[in-house]
Amino acid sequence: MSSVYPKPLRRLVLLLSRLPGIGEKTATRLALFLLRMPPEFVRELGGAISGIPESVIRCSKCLGIADEDPCPLCSDPARRDDLICVVEGPSDIVPIEKSGEFKGRYHVLGGAISPIDGVMPDDIHVRELVERVGRGGVSEVVLATNLTSEGEATASYLGGILKPLGPRVTRIAHGLPMGADLEYSDEVSVGKAMKGRREL
Repeated sequence: MSSVYPKPLRRLVLLLSRLPGIGEKTATRLALFLLRMPPEFVRELGGAISGIPESVIRCSKCLGIADEDPCPLCSDPARRDDLICVVEGPSDIVPIEKSGEFKGRYHVLGGAISPIDGVMPDDIHVRELVERVGRGGVSEVVLATNLTSEGEATASYLGGILKPLGPRVTRIAHGLPMGADLEYSDEVSVGKAMKGRREL
């Protein structure tokens, strides 16, 4: 970055450029935008960022992110305990909830199996899922991993180890194109995928 900018601004650009999808040009634009904002807004933004490590925790039941344990979805008595939807990341829960087609519980894997990237079953929350299903009381596990090669491999692997435990194991179906990420899908498509889930 150009030394024309003062050192604090250069440091901010460097930190912003470490965020996913943010290059140096975008980071510079963001930093300059923050300079134009009222100081109160910048301080509030800084406070929100600095508070994340202490205020955002992992739910002990679904392994998603929350500010209380258990999270609201896990503590909601109106949801079905016998139905578990498995997703790769916390952001994948949002479009499923918006679709209104799922009323069970969630399990967040924290990634997908990808041997080429060195991510194996032990690197994500597979053991916790197996233990959860193994305790009994689960009638169906919906595998809602992304429709990518890694998501498909993860779903296939999970199907193989969960079926012997007794529950029905289904996979989200049509409504989402191959290669789609749940996080960026609209609720109508996700709703169709939930309705059209199939036996794995």
